[in-house]
Parts: sequence; structure tokens; C-alpha cells
Amino acid sequence: MAQSTLLLLHVNPSSSCPSIFRHSQFPKLSPKPAKSFSVPHSLTARKQRFSSRMDRLHPPNALQGVVSEAIGLLQSPDPTWQSALLNNLLIFVLGSPILVTGLSFPGISAAFLLGTLTWRAFGPSGFLLVASYFVIGTGVTKVKMAQKEAQGVAEKRKGRRGPGSVIGSSAAACVCALMSIYGIGGVEFAQLWQLGFVASFCTKLNDTVSSEIGKAYGKTTYLVTTFKVVPRGTEGAVSLEGTLAGFLASIVLASIGCLMGQINGAEALICVVASQIANFGESIIGAVFQEKEGYQWLNNDVVNVINISFGSILAVLMQQALLQNWQTS
Repeated sequence: MAQSTLLLLHVNPSSSCPSIFRHSQFPKLSPKPAKSFSVPHSLTARKQRFSSRMDRLHPPNALQGVVSEAIGLLQSPDPTWQSALLNNLLIFVLGSPILVTGLSFPGISAAFLLGTLTWRAFGPSGFLLVASYFVIGTGVTKVKMAQKEAQGVAEKRKGRRGPGSVIGSSAAACVCALMSIYGIGGVEFAQLWQLGFVASFCTKLNDTVSSEIGKAYGKTTYLVTTFKVVPRGTEGAVSLEGTLAGFLASIVLASIGCLMGQINGAEALICVVASQIANFGESIIGAVFQEKEGYQWLNNDVVNVINISFGSILAVLMQQALLQNWQTS
């Protein structure tokens, strides 16, 4: 039995392994190709394809360039038409809830043009002055609105001003802004245009506040030409409460202009005085001519243009007169 086993386990002298375990005795197996599986597209792959499509539509470099340019315009220290338009658009979008309380939609369009022109001429400081005027003016217009409506002396549309009111209130300011933009008169006149701009809004705010507070709180209103007692809201009528409120409002707005560096302290005082004189003149115009036969064309918007232009011109003339006196003294 042992011999048989030894015979079966015959060892090839040239090999260290028994012949029964030689691999040549087994059938050769060819390697099978790896089975390919179709892997579904992952979310990442889909996002990559979407990003690739978007990049073709809006190349990253171009988009970044547009954003960088917009940020540069918003931060531009020297106002341009492009920066004025972009800043004004951004402010109007963010401030739209406030704008709709004081302006009709056509009025907002007119105010947008005014805001763009103001920013281009006088930069952020000029825009802030106009914004302050708008906020204060709108606020006092809403005071005791129900009482004013019951008495028939409230502004139309719940005090929301239309384009005629916006243009009438800003006509003189727009002229000053255009003069400043195109450098009319050179460097010598640059400060005069800015003074006229501030004075025009001080005059208008004085008028608005004195009228609205007078209609809300005025105990006794007098016709400015005869000092006869008349009902609230009468054209050309004034009250102590309204006159004092308008005077204080012009001080506040002139102070804002001074703090923003548009005018100096002496010019702020000039703006206050000029606005008070102009509003007294406007009351005389209202009492003598407005709503009279032959003067139907003299409505509130036209009177506003006359009043504000007078206040602006008067402030410039006063500044020049004082400057001449200081130079000769």
C-alpha cells in the first residue's frame, strides 16, 4: 500500500511540486471581462451640467464684472449720471413703502427724476436734504387728516402729492442743480447754486409745515392783508401756530444742509430768513390774487413756483450783499 502511494505521488525531478498539482494539468480559464454597470446620474452631476449651461448663458467673468462695476458706482465719491441713476433706483426701491404714503405713482416718477438730478449735482448730501424735506413734509400733511377732511381743507388723495406738486415744489431746485452740473458761472457761482438749492427747499418746507400745522392746530387764522379773522384753509390766511411751526421746520432743514457741508452757518441763517420772507409774500399773493376773477391760472402749483423761486433768489442776493459788506469792512 505504501508503495502504491509512492507511485501515485511520482515526483518530477525537475519540479519541486508533485506532477498531480502541476497547473498544466488543469484547464486554462480565460479572464472574464468586468461587467459594466450604468450608474444613474447623481445630483452633483446634474448640478454640474446646470452650472455649465448657466456659465454659457452668463459667463462668470462677465457677471462678476457687472457686479463690481455696480458696486463701484454705488461707492463712487464723484457723482456721475450712472451713479446717480443707480443710487436713486436702489433708494427708491428700498424706500417705496414710505414713498407711496406721500406721493401718487405719477408723483413718484417725477420725484425719481428730481432725485437723479439732485444726486448728480450735489451728491448724497443734496439727496439727503431732499429726503429730509419729503419725510417732514409728508409727516405734517398726515397730522389730523380726518379733521382736515371733515373741514374740507385736507390735501387731495389723503395727502399724496402728484407730479404737478413735485415739479412746482422743486422747480427752483432743479434750475440750481442744472446750473451746478454744467458749471454755469464757474467756481465763483458753484456755492451760490448750492445755496439756492438749499434755500428753495427751506422755503417750501416752511410753507408746507405752516399750512398743515395751521389747519390742524391753528386756533385763530388771519388774512395776511387785513388781519381779518377767516376760516382755516383760506388762501392767504396765517396763524401763530402754523407760522411758528414753519419757522422751526426751516431751521431744522437749514441745519441739516449745514451739517452736511452744503452751506455754512451764516448761509443757514440766510436760508431761514429768506424762507420766512418768501412765505409772507406767498400769503399776500394768495390773499390778493388766488381764486380771484381773471387769475384762475394761479393755482397752488404756480404759486409754489413763484414762492420757492423768490426764496431761492432772495437767499443768493442776501449772501452776495453780506459778502460784499464783509469784504469792504
